Amino acid sequence: MHSRQLPCQRAVCGAQLQRCPSRKTTPRLQCTAATTDPLLLRVARGEEAERTPVWLMRQAGRYMKAFREYSDKYSFRERSETTDIALKLSLQPWEAFQPDGVIMFSDILTPLPALGIEFDVIKGRGPIIEIPIRSMEQVQALTPLEDPQKKLPFVQETLSGIRSEVGNQATVLGFVGTPWTLAAYCVEGRADKHCTKTKTMMAKNPAVLHALLSHLTSNIADYVCYQIEAGAQVVQLFDSWAHHLNPSQFATFSLPYVEEVIQRVRTRHPDTPIIFHANGGTGKHHLMKTSTANVIGLDWRCDMALARQTLEDRPVQGNVDPTVLLGPQDGIAQAVQDCMEAAGSQGHILNVGDGVTPNIPEENVAYFVRMATQQAHSRNMTESDMAVAVC
Repeated sequence: MHSRQLPCQRAVCGAQLQRCPSRKTTPRLQCTAATTDPLLLRVARGEEAERTPVWLMRQAGRYMKAFREYSDKYSFRERSETTDIALKLSLQPWEAFQPDGVIMFSDILTPLPALGIEFDVIKGRGPIIEIPIRSMEQVQALTPLEDPQKKLPFVQETLSGIRSEVGNQATVLGFVGTPWTLAAYCVEGRADKHCTKTKTMMAKNPAVLHALLSHLTSNIADYVCYQIEAGAQVVQLFDSWAHHLNPSQFATFSLPYVEEVIQRVRTRHPDTPIIFHANGGTGKHHLMKTSTANVIGLDWRCDMALARQTLEDRPVQGNVDPTVLLGPQDGIAQAVQDCMEAAGSQGHILNVGDGVTPNIPEENVAYFVRMATQQAHSRNMTESDMAVAVC
């Protein structure tokens, strides 16, 4: 591992441009200003930056041949709960594409067994909770997280391992499911396109649902803090099932609990940025604006420019349609350009508006990242100043 400077470096705002040191890297420009903090972390904090950072949700996934060598051999929980494997899978996309964020390979359901809710991930069926939570007695019988180091040691080991490997060349991301999304999984017992059992509880026994949401909220907050203390520099809250809620339901059963998680985390880790991503957030941005999350994640269904208007100066993340990556590379380049132009030059983390799917070609993910890193944004740099070498 070594670092080589560009033949001609330009001083910008007291900074120098240099190549990023890394293994098997595409040459990249990095601004080493007064702080050595990685780019994505700085943007998530609301700071101005030399370019737009990029990573992809579900970037560690089956679309990668190297990933399938493990997924074809080991079950999901074996992979995510065995530190050596989880670490390798987390690092695969960083080593291959050099995105600005490296997210831990895990699942939003990972903390549930520590709360007394067992689950498994069945190939072809997805997550299954054999004993769903349907009564107040079951909610009251749930256990607190209490000692995550004892119950979930592999999370700490994976995150600290990622941080050790990438240093400040990329931002280490942790993540959790929001209370609503986890509660819906717990009640349904599996993915359900209509979320009927949870919606029935919402209508007939809202006290049970609120009790479950409250229990999950305090423990999710503790789990976020555990991830931060293990090495996560930014944490994303995934409201994967927000699309099941209309705006009024979202304002009642999701947003207040998300906000409580954020506030609980802030009391212990006030300087760690939090991203709030709601799948199905379109039509709810006026509500999400009230969240105190540092960054609002946008799904691919919304118009970036309109979302920017609604959210005003709040940093945003997103929101290229991941299916664009199934098409030709000129279409990918156009989608990247359109998204970045609509988002503006500051306060934007480029991402897909949903996870990378298994049928997307690896070379198109590499191209997506490369196109993003070529789009240099700075009030103090011209395009000629920020030329990027691309293999």
